[in-house]
Amino acid sequence: MQSVLTISPTTQHFLDLEDQYGAHNYHPLPVVLSRGAGVHLWDVDDKPYYDFLSGYSAVNQGHCHPVILKAFMEQAQQLTLTSRAFHNDLLGIYEEYITRYFGYDKVLPMNTGVEAVETAIKLCRKWAYEVKGMEEGKAVIIVCEGNFHGRTSTVISFSNDPAARKNFGPYMPGFKSIPYNDLAALAEALRDEHVAGFLVEPIQGEAGVFVPHDGYLAGAKQLCEAADALFIADEIQTGLARTGKMLACDHEGVRPDILLLGKALSGGMLPVSAVLCDNEIMMTIKPGEHGSTYGGNPLACRVAMASLAVLKEEKMAENAEEMGQLLRSELKALQSPYIAVVRGKGLLNAIVIDHPNKEAAWELCLELKENGLLAKPTHGDKIRFAPPLVITKEQILECVAIIKRSLLCLGGS
Repeated sequence: MQSVLTISPTTQHFLDLEDQYGAHNYHPLPVVLSRGAGVHLWDVDDKPYYDFLSGYSAVNQGHCHPVILKAFMEQAQQLTLTSRAFHNDLLGIYEEYITRYFGYDKVLPMNTGVEAVETAIKLCRKWAYEVKGMEEGKAVIIVCEGNFHGRTSTVISFSNDPAARKNFGPYMPGFKSIPYNDLAALAEALRDEHVAGFLVEPIQGEAGVFVPHDGYLAGAKQLCEAADALFIADEIQTGLARTGKMLACDHEGVRPDILLLGKALSGGMLPVSAVLCDNEIMMTIKPGEHGSTYGGNPLACRVAMASLAVLKEEKMAENAEEMGQLLRSELKALQSPYIAVVRGKGLLNAIVIDHPNKEAAWELCLELKENGLLAKPTHGDKIRFAPPLVITKEQILECVAIIKRSLLCLGGS
């Protein structure tokens, strides 16, 4: 059995428009979406789907969450942007809210996730020179192989993904890459006196939901403390209840020196990111040294507070933990010869496809689409399963049934 792809004339019209007038920097599934609510999306032909990507975890709270939407609409009619040339009446309130929420002295608000990463890199270097006393221009930040922290020219400089790097050089120096989930490699790298920090994803999402061994994060934090280096956690995808805790670092009781948030910080309404740390680090940045026109805008502040509030009020971390365990157990129970691995934490999960056809994961995602579930391959043979955190037990079971039926496209009866 093979997937039979159906594309309506309406869908094809929109696909053709993008193909003709848009840059070809993405390879999406051939589905054109027009509406969303909760765990569901609808295409331009009004066909419903389960969303198993959640905007790469930007829609943890579900599509068009009514509380977040209400906050967005009310604020959009009052004040959206002032720039940081002036004060606004929501920025301080938001700063107090989010710093108390996560237990830090200060926050620096930005927009996109990669802006948060860039901000953290600058803060780490500034701290190394002005607090640690390192010779200027010598700071090194340790990163991990298989990382994904964004696509700016600085960030791709320490990527080992050829698609991200090829023909985009020259690259930014000052980064040392080590194997992920390898404390011995980290300990060796930290022997360099010029190391200022360690930037790490608690779970590598784009690499196919690579979950490190228990104790890796706690061990890494201890090694950083001993070397007087900053532990920088990129929780842009893993944070905000996705893995069954508010932060993935919470599973091991680790408090990052610099915490990066984004994606679901706005519940999918607009780009909002945040960098949190204590005064010793944050106060090295002075006026004029870093900023953003839209960073800390009133609309973002109002929406972010609503987005954070519903995570706790609706116990989304607890639901992610329970539903994630159910999803993994049900996927394993399928005993499909084509699923080599089921892995994840909370509702950040992935399967690894075992099939002689290198396009099998893509073919399976096309069949899933036909059957009413949207997911996307990553790195060829891996498919991420990350639905909104409001999903129910009944919906999980229905989705596993869709996955079971869709696997038939890879062979069997």
